[in-house]
Amino acid sequence: MNNVISKNIRKYRELKGFSQEFMASQLDINQASYAKIENSSTKLTVERLFAISKLLETDITDLLDLKAQTVFNQSENEVANAYGKIENFYNESREVYEKLIQSKNEQIDLMKELLLQKNK
Repeated sequence: MNNVISKNIRKYRELKGFSQEFMASQLDINQASYAKIENSSTKLTVERLFAISKLLETDITDLLDLKAQTVFNQSENEVANAYGKIENFYNESREVYEKLIQSKNEQIDLMKELLLQKNK
């Protein structure tokens, strides 16, 4: 696990005045398992990270140490390339969506036909 995340978890826990035992009991684990979270010796699941964030009443981005001021340096060429990929993805998704609708309509027509035959 990322040392920054585990340090932030400990920092926010201490700011709240919570003990490791309290955190462990709230997370339904033992204290030793919780200690491994704070010393980065165990893998932290996304679900557990969200549970810790909720318990500490802090935003997950604070635990992950994500800064809102993140700046992306991209050239116009990279942006155009990304836009092209998004456009292609949109077109492919639209085609799949249209095929699904067509298939649904065919199934509805088939069911209508079967019902008509059954009612005769």
